Amino acid sequence: MPMDESLNLEPVKSYFAQRFREHGTSPLGSDWNSEIAQNIRFDQLLKVIKAPSFSLLDYGCGSGALANYLAVKDFEVDYYGYDILESAIETARRVNVGKACRSFMSDKSQIPVCDYTVASGPFNFRAEHSHEAWTELILNELNFINRVSRKGFASNFLTKYSDPEKVRPHLYYADPLFLFDYCKRNFSRNVALLHDYDLYDFTIIVRKE
Repeated sequence: MPMDESLNLEPVKSYFAQRFREHGTSPLGSDWNSEIAQNIRFDQLLKVIKAPSFSLLDYGCGSGALANYLAVKDFEVDYYGYDILESAIETARRVNVGKACRSFMSDKSQIPVCDYTVASGPFNFRAEHSHEAWTELILNELNFINRVSRKGFASNFLTKYSDPEKVRPHLYYADPLFLFDYCKRNFSRNVALLHDYDLYDFTIIVRKE
């Protein structure tokens, strides 16, 4: 979930807290439909990485599913997970006890500068906030993510090209062309837009090398 506090994020925290209480560390607990869909998204985000070993910030980490996925894929990584939902961070710390190179935090001031940052789904639920206000929050968040990422970052978003019957009123459906243009103009000339993996979302990749 996003960490910018310029908007009232309590309804967002309450929504994800309820999902977490109901579904725990499963993908449903992070509001994903299935583990398959979650892993497809992870694969797209991890395309930003161009190094054999690296540090990574998982922005909106939930209970840390990406940390386990990175281990399965044999990445050599110093992993840092951040989320504003304290109960998710507490669970992440508990289930990762004894696992090396994994840190979890819910305090913005503790976020380190890392080689890469990935954000899987933290901006999808906007609650009652307007599309315009949530867009502004996302741009602020992307600027923060850019500052704490040495080599690049990647984030996914629900797409405005979703089928009308699938659209839910409290979710945020982003304009991929707008975000591509914003990242291109503000962060790097090396920006990729991935919108070809059969889910109702897209991934933006920014490489700073």
